[in-house]
Amino acid sequence: MAEQSLVSGGEEPEERVIEAALRPKNLHDFVGQHRVRKQLALVLEASKMRGRSADHVLMSGPPGLGKTTLAMIIAAEMNAPLRISSGPAIQHAGDLAAILSSLSEGEVLFLDEIHRMSRPAEEMLYMAMEDFRVDIVVGKGAGATAIPLELPPFTLVGATTRAGLLPGPLRDRFGFTGHLEFYSVAELELVLRRSAGLLDLKVNSAGFTEIAGRSRGTPRIANRLLRRVRDWALVHGIEQIDARSASAALDMYEVDERGLDRLDRSVLEALITKFNGGPVGLSTLAIAVGEEPETVETVAEPFLVREGLLGRTPRGRIAMASAWTHLGYAVPSGVFGQETLALFGEDENHAESVDTVG
Repeated sequence: MAEQSLVSGGEEPEERVIEAALRPKNLHDFVGQHRVRKQLALVLEASKMRGRSADHVLMSGPPGLGKTTLAMIIAAEMNAPLRISSGPAIQHAGDLAAILSSLSEGEVLFLDEIHRMSRPAEEMLYMAMEDFRVDIVVGKGAGATAIPLELPPFTLVGATTRAGLLPGPLRDRFGFTGHLEFYSVAELELVLRRSAGLLDLKVNSAGFTEIAGRSRGTPRIANRLLRRVRDWALVHGIEQIDARSASAALDMYEVDERGLDRLDRSVLEALITKFNGGPVGLSTLAIAVGEEPETVETVAEPFLVREGLLGRTPRGRIAMASAWTHLGYAVPSGVFGQETLALFGEDENHAESVDTVG
């Protein structure tokens, strides 16, 4: 659905082409993630001064924050070729051996979703990362022999949205680990300003703020919303995009002022109107909104919990006080987060309430 694709983590092929054009090509142009960027710049500079390949790098964090972009920047900064693959594509040790054996010296190998790689491939990767060699097993049973294969020095860049699923021995073999955080509205405005310049769009400061505030702290979503606002402005003959036009465009795509889309609001509406705020089980809630449980859990819930709109308890999901207020309902007594809402107002993040039920 159109409104879901605007704020979800997935990308259509055409979207990926446009995203690639908007990606920064070096660390200087990369916006946000100041701590990771500073640390990574030091690692790369030291490697260049030593004349060696950079240490293996692990990037973790939610989708859309720049893990793939940073992998491309690492290759560019090291003036090295880049090979791209993914964990799900490597299901056998032989798949990984084929990739590793074809690497050239200094090449950067980027493995997206590295936590989804098969266990046999992981075990082969241990030796490749540490000793730059792999053992190729030929034959079966008692007659099987291991043929050592020397590999040229290379840099592995792994990306994962679930670092906790990586085995300890694999995590420990990365020389540098960076965790990417969600972006602030001010940082997203800088991302949007750069993208608007590349797209030759005229947007004033209020327009950038309006789009950034609905982007869930994610540059990928911010760029996608910017392109949809561009389409709306083109059709309506608007030369300069301001807050009013940006708001009208995103309202048409059903992305509200807090970044909630149709699915997010459907989940909260069902919790409030059909289950009196909960608690209710995930499967029951998914049936109520006509979606699969996995879709509700992986697409809608993380953002709603982070915003303090939904809570997860041992008994099921509940609507927090700010969810009732955001959808225009009176908050009944005894709802989680009511005290925080009374103290700080409906626009505050109810972190303490979420921690209580998390």
